Amino acid sequence: MAGLTRTAGAFAVTPHKISVCILLQLYAPSAQMSLPFPFSSVSQHNRLGLYLLSLTKSCDDIFEPKLEDLINQLREVGEDMDAWLTDHLTNRFSSLTSPDDLLNFFNDMRGILGSLDSGATQDDQIILDPNSNLGMFVRRCILAFNLLSFEGVCHLFTSIEVYCREAHSSSAQYDESNDNLESLIQHDQMDMEKYIMDKATEEIELQKNASGSVPFHLHTPEALFKVTEGLLVTRKEKSRTNMKKTEATPLASASSSTADDTLVDESLFLRTNYQIQGFLMEQADAIETHGSSLSSSSIESFLQKLQKLAPELHRVHFLRYLNKLHSDDYFAALDNLLRYFDYSAGTEGFDLVPPSTGCSMNGRYEIALLCLGMMHFRFGHPNLALEVFTEAVRVSQQISNDTCLAYTLAAMSNLLSEMGIASTTSVLGSSYSPVTSTASSLSVQQRVYILLKESLRRADSLKLRRLVASNHLAMAKFELMHVQRPLLSFGPKASMRHKTCPVSVCKEIRLGAHLLSDFSAESSTMTIDGSLSSVWLKDLQKPWGQPVFSQESGSRKSSTFFQFCDHLVSIPGSVSQIIGASYLLRATSWELYGSAPMARMNTLVYATLFGDSSSSSDAELACLKLIQHLALYKGYKDAFAALKIAEEKFLTVSKSKVLLLKLQLLHEHALHRGNLKLAQRMCNELGGLASTTMGVDMELKVEASLREARTLLAAKQYSQAAKVAHSLFCACHKFNLQIEKASVLLLLAEIHKKSGNAVLGLPYALASISFCQSFNLDLLKASATLTLAELWLGLGSNHAKRALDLLLGAFPMILGHGGLELRSRAYIFEANCYLSDPSFSDSDTVLDSLRQASDELQALEYHELAAEALYLMAMVYDKLGRLEEREEAATLFKKHITALENPQDEEPNMA
Repeated sequence: MAGLTRTAGAFAVTPHKISVCILLQLYAPSAQMSLPFPFSSVSQHNRLGLYLLSLTKSCDDIFEPKLEDLINQLREVGEDMDAWLTDHLTNRFSSLTSPDDLLNFFNDMRGILGSLDSGATQDDQIILDPNSNLGMFVRRCILAFNLLSFEGVCHLFTSIEVYCREAHSSSAQYDESNDNLESLIQHDQMDMEKYIMDKATEEIELQKNASGSVPFHLHTPEALFKVTEGLLVTRKEKSRTNMKKTEATPLASASSSTADDTLVDESLFLRTNYQIQGFLMEQADAIETHGSSLSSSSIESFLQKLQKLAPELHRVHFLRYLNKLHSDDYFAALDNLLRYFDYSAGTEGFDLVPPSTGCSMNGRYEIALLCLGMMHFRFGHPNLALEVFTEAVRVSQQISNDTCLAYTLAAMSNLLSEMGIASTTSVLGSSYSPVTSTASSLSVQQRVYILLKESLRRADSLKLRRLVASNHLAMAKFELMHVQRPLLSFGPKASMRHKTCPVSVCKEIRLGAHLLSDFSAESSTMTIDGSLSSVWLKDLQKPWGQPVFSQESGSRKSSTFFQFCDHLVSIPGSVSQIIGASYLLRATSWELYGSAPMARMNTLVYATLFGDSSSSSDAELACLKLIQHLALYKGYKDAFAALKIAEEKFLTVSKSKVLLLKLQLLHEHALHRGNLKLAQRMCNELGGLASTTMGVDMELKVEASLREARTLLAAKQYSQAAKVAHSLFCACHKFNLQIEKASVLLLLAEIHKKSGNAVLGLPYALASISFCQSFNLDLLKASATLTLAELWLGLGSNHAKRALDLLLGAFPMILGHGGLELRSRAYIFEANCYLSDPSFSDSDTVLDSLRQASDELQALEYHELAAEALYLMAMVYDKLGRLEEREEAATLFKKHITALENPQDEEPNMA
């Protein structure tokens, strides 16, 4: 029974592969074949070659196309040759009238392969390199056919008959071009199909009785085998009726819609372990890419059915773990993760981290610890995750699994960077020798730096290109957020000033983006590009408009040409996500550095080039960055309109980025309109989303505390606002959140400025400027400089010149990159400086600044600042004697004051 019993990952000959071989004979005919060369140009021949390359790369897909689908694809690819290609394909199948013809066919296939010692080939003959992708495919088909027994050859021949008959019954063109198909149908009398399946049933039953279980690589558990057996009994009747459609899930929308048809059409071809694992990998990628946007219940129902049909597929437990992980079900995720490693010991589906030699008795314990630690990390248990990671490091070192150690170190550095952990000495200091041997009093940030460097070194030595790229991006983020200091600092120069280096950040981001050019060197055995080839083949059925290569003009259509090339470059999804993450990190760095145009440009590049291939989380982040840009530079009307579109596109759940941004925008808008009750409610909802665990959701907690202090400041409760800000500064200092400390110091300066204590606010403003200089936060520095100038002017009009000089120094940055609010503040303060000088007489300059501020504040509905600008305008008009314009400004001033004192309680309309 060699024709049915295959080893795990074996290559089996199918009717579809024979169709590809027939097309390969047309592409590179042997010297013995007298076939006319039908191609009118080299580009036509190359196009067929690219199509065949995609077919061979997708040959291991779990679902193979039918003959009818293949003919439809040939119509798209062949252009004016489609009739000739289709006729030859169907006629060649018609010539296979017996199993002996199959033997002769594969003997002829040897003639299209070249060899190193063949020097008698003709100059115009096209031969295939045996070591090329096409040549390897032909060699594999020949070898797989030679390994078949007589029953296997008969099995294959019967399947070809069914393969052709189904296409004949559904295609009129096939019926017209194939007059000899009746010669195939006459073999129904032999009832070969029933004979072969009876033998297969007997063999499987013998193996089941001998071992007590069905071999895994056959994938025929009892329930599934009964389904297959029932299909064979009524095959002829069911082939003439419509199959009942099963419920399609978003998880497998590309394949589940034809699952029943595939079972009927290809029930004789049992799927190999390699194909099943590839199919499950596609589903895992879909879960991780789309995350919580998928329906968790429908995915769970699909996986339960799959597990019931094939209980030996332990990787189904891992998919259920991923599903529960993204639906935030902690206990179900933990249960399925433990089941997966209990049943399979981690040996199924984790080829990305290969086991080291000599560790079979331990199974994949270190991989289980790595997954468990990442699960605790996601659910907000940093200390527990750190303990699990530390144990994974110990086990990986003990069994010399360097690959798992590199991934664990990267996960630990990510944990320490994202989570607020004040000290790790009791957990990490006694486990990892590079950290322990350096110093016992290292800060968390220094430990993160050591872990990143060590993980990067190990990943580079092991040729793990994707991990190398991820570590480069993590290093860029670390250098963006932290000032580099020596690990051991002592002596008189120990207190020297240090700064971040934007050049180093840019360098690390560029090194991470180099993955696009060398990802093929990844040593992982899970790098499969057949799925992308399948996507390219499926997209052939979509309308393209004009052909890629125009036959009339001989020119290329640019729009379809780039679409064509995009499909030909088989870039794995994980690689595309890492490259896209580099653009998001670029956008974040430019936001911190203060360049709004560069941040917006990189975000648009990401949304344009990587929006479809990225994860839903990254796509959501890019969309929200653009909405924030609209709110800062265009006003709330456009921002709320874009936010409504984002809510429809992305699933709004607890702690989702869309929900967080909505609360932030509503809070800002309420403060500007003077609606303090609504602002306090939004602030409370924002704080309620943060976890109560110490060190978890630190970014969200800092944001909520900042907004609470700003709400108290708007309510003129200065002492309480200062208390909240001081508490927040202590938390940021404890968890070493340096950039957030600069913002808190600036807020303290604002509190003292509005409370009338300008002298107390000066140290906070200067300290904020110092932090901004250390981290190259140019826009925040300009805002702090404006606050410092306002504090100097608050000391008296005799300091107006110094304040104006400070403002003029920050004006280029504010006007070039600042938002509407910051620019308006600068314009109003400039007018205040000029009006504080009795000798100043250029009223037009003052009025221009105030008009600009008033216009920009209208988009923000910032009543308080708009009233201040209009009040100054009315004063200037009064001094100039322009009474009509004064009354107009006074009327608008009264309108803003009335709106500020009587705010509307309803939320803004987002329609």
